[in-house]
Amino acid sequence: MKKMKKTALDLLDDLYSLAYWMTGSDEMSQELVYKTYSSAHTAVEEHLLLKTFRECYVARFGQQTDFCTTEKLGRGHPQLVDSLMLWAADIKLSVLLSEISGMKHGQISEIVGKPIETVRLWLFWGRKLLSTTNLVDMGRLKAS
Repeated sequence: MKKMKKTALDLLDDLYSLAYWMTGSDEMSQELVYKTYSSAHTAVEEHLLLKTFRECYVARFGQQTDFCTTEKLGRGHPQLVDSLMLWAADIKLSVLLSEISGMKHGQISEIVGKPIETVRLWLFWGRKLLSTTNLVDMGRLKAS
């Protein structure tokens, strides 16, 4: 059985789910999905639409970092802060594409424009970070 390719419109729900996980807000998710579809051609392939999504996300939202030194670094090294924010966004997107969309490492590599080895490393550490964060959050809930 041949696997059918999804069209840009078929991906609307998946893209909204990714946007919601990336932004945490219904309003920002709608804005991000709208911007992505406005920037992409309607007959675009899945990986190109997701590349456009990544570009729109980084251009509009970047990635809120929890680095304690962000303010200090930002004063003297704005390029470093931008680089860290893009790196954090790409790790988060890579994990979501793998876990939510079920994409293979090669597909994710093509979307984020990094070698497969880098994507594998990001997935390993991204998953560890998410599981640690979830355990910490669950501990806070139990303590309340």
